[in-house]
Amino acid sequence: MRTYGGVTGAGRKAERRAQLVEAGLDLLAGDGGQLTVRGVCQRAGLTARYFYESFTDRDELVSAVYEHVVTLVASRTLAAVEDAPPHAPAKIRAGLAAIVRAVAGDPRRGRVLFSVTLTEPLLTRRRLESSRFFAGLLGGQARDFYGLPETPALELAAQFLVGGLAQTLTSWLDGTLELTEDELVEECGGIFAAVAARRR
Repeated sequence: MRTYGGVTGAGRKAERRAQLVEAGLDLLAGDGGQLTVRGVCQRAGLTARYFYESFTDRDELVSAVYEHVVTLVASRTLAAVEDAPPHAPAKIRAGLAAIVRAVAGDPRRGRVLFSVTLTEPLLTRRRLESSRFFAGLLGGQARDFYGLPETPALELAAQFLVGGLAQTLTSWLDGTLELTEDELVEECGGIFAAVAARRR
């Protein structure tokens, strides 16, 4: 894999993979969520050869698209919480604002994470996994910030908040819940703070 134009072979492969993930996000988040190898190659402007360079089949690409969205949302949220002042309300608001901005700023992300119209079986399974992942992140933040032990009660609270937030964002993104971004963050922040105070 030689270097051309200052870009290594590995770098070009990574660029092609990113193109396919972006094209996959476009197709998966579109109406009906139809994604095929041929369709994603056409959208990315690449041949099937380059698809199979990075993915074994369409399901592996679907997983990569979902993982890309989850990683982006999680990293932005953790960075926002880390940068927030060392006070619980500020950290809660910063984390929630980062999540809301991430899914509102690019509607494709919100559809992949929360849209009930996307019935892709693999997405259903990955959504369950990501709920557990985000609950684990939330529980870890609570343990670190408040110095709490890991208990079933803390896990319950984290699962409750993450599940409730997911349903709230689903309703907000489809227009059922009519709130501005700031109002959504404020209301959810109050709920998170109340649960945190009780657990503390």
